[in-house]
Amino acid sequence: MKKKSNQNLTSFSSHLDRQYGKRGTRKREQFEEGFEVFKLGVMLQELRKESGMTQDQLAEKCGTTKTYISRIENDASDIRLSTLMRIIREGFGAQLKLSVQI
Repeated sequence: MKKKSNQNLTSFSSHLDRQYGKRGTRKREQFEEGFEVFKLGVMLQELRKESGMTQDQLAEKCGTTKTYISRIENDASDIRLSTLMRIIREGFGAQLKLSVQI
C-alpha cells in the first residue's frame, strides 16, 4: 500500500491568507470580524442548550424575543454589548468577561 504525501496540505492560517489576504487587509479583517460574530452565536446557542432552555425560555428570562435570540444564534444580527451582557446575566445567571488580544 502506497503512503499518501501531505505536500498539498496547508495550514488554516495559510489558507486564510490566500483566500482573504494577510491580517490587516480590509478583506481579511471583515472575514475575522464576521467569524467572531459567528462564534458568539454558536457559543450562545451551546450555552442555552447546556442550560436546557429553548430560545423562547431564554428570551423570556432576559426580556427579548425568540426571533432575536434566533437571529443572534444564526449569525443574522449584530448584537450590542449591553444586550449580550443582559442575556448572559439575566438569561444564564452568569457574568460576561471580555479580553483584548493585541
